Amino acid sequence: MNESRNAQVQSIFDKARFIHALGVKLTGIGDDWCETTLTVKEDQRQQHGFIHAGVIATLADHTAGGAARAVSGKQDVITVEFKINFLRPAVGKHLRCHAKVLRAGKSIIVAEAVVFATHEGEEKSIAKLTETLSVIS
Repeated sequence: MNESRNAQVQSIFDKARFIHALGVKLTGIGDDWCETTLTVKEDQRQQHGFIHAGVIATLADHTAGGAARAVSGKQDVITVEFKINFLRPAVGKHLRCHAKVLRAGKSIIVAEAVVFATHEGEEKSIAKLTETLSVIS
């Protein structure tokens, strides 16, 4: 099952061109979790030099989707709603996101993701997302 699960999660990253263009890398998959990283490009920063909220939200959303895909068996998932809190300005050159499923039902999955930024060797949480996904055929 793990090889099949891993291939199914990997496929949602391989098929998402926008995720590839951003530079998101899938780094870990478990029974109900997913982890990704992103090396920040200069054009992913906003006018004050912080990492853009859209980059952070996309990383969190897709990583939570990976966690949901890990538990959905042979069915795919799609985001229907999310809420994100930005905890501090995002500085640094490296992001890591860890997402886990909070509740997996037959048609709805709820997941959360935490995004961390590494700056001057220290990793700090910068955002937390809670997401609802629909299981689709």
